[in-house]
Amino acid sequence: MQQKLFEKYDYEGVVVHDPGLAKYISLRPMSMPHSFARHANKQFMKAKVNLVERLVNKLMRGGTGEKLGGRIIRTHGKLQGKKTIVLKFVEKAFASVETRSKKNPIQALVDAVEHSAPREEVTRVRFGGVSYQIAVDVSPQRRLDLALRNLALATIMSAFNARVNMADALANELILASQNDANSYSVKRKNEMERVARSAR
Repeated sequence: MQQKLFEKYDYEGVVVHDPGLAKYISLRPMSMPHSFARHANKQFMKAKVNLVERLVNKLMRGGTGEKLGGRIIRTHGKLQGKKTIVLKFVEKAFASVETRSKKNPIQALVDAVEHSAPREEVTRVRFGGVSYQIAVDVSPQRRLDLALRNLALATIMSAFNARVNMADALANELILASQNDANSYSVKRKNEMERVARSAR
């Protein structure tokens, strides 16, 4: 019998539509997304870490440390390293996604990642002492990293000094991003990065 995520959500039938990301999105069945850092410090091994666990890891941060939305976001260590806390609100968020969208939350997460993974970005190069920004393609592994980071940032920013808790903020972002809604922060960031890249061609 195949394991279900949180003993509730089935991995069977979850489809990755983006062929570029398919190789890097791991949907290895596990009931509790916690591998105890077995793949830490091994090059390219994060591609074997379950996608839900990678989202949990991205959410375990002490704030952005940079100005976003006109303010510096700090969580004061509340989430940093507290994996059990983050797992609890991810489970609540997934229950909310299932109730509101009538969709498997694992599929919603996969769709959200696909819709918020940028295909182009800019990088800075120097020619003769002058810096230029040029457009470059984004590798699939970096696309996945950026998508998960933006989903996590959207969650933290939405719940920061607001009445929305982290579980509801994550559920809202997953539902909007899975529908490719322009109101989603991660989809906005993707569109902004690709727009800047197009202008730098």
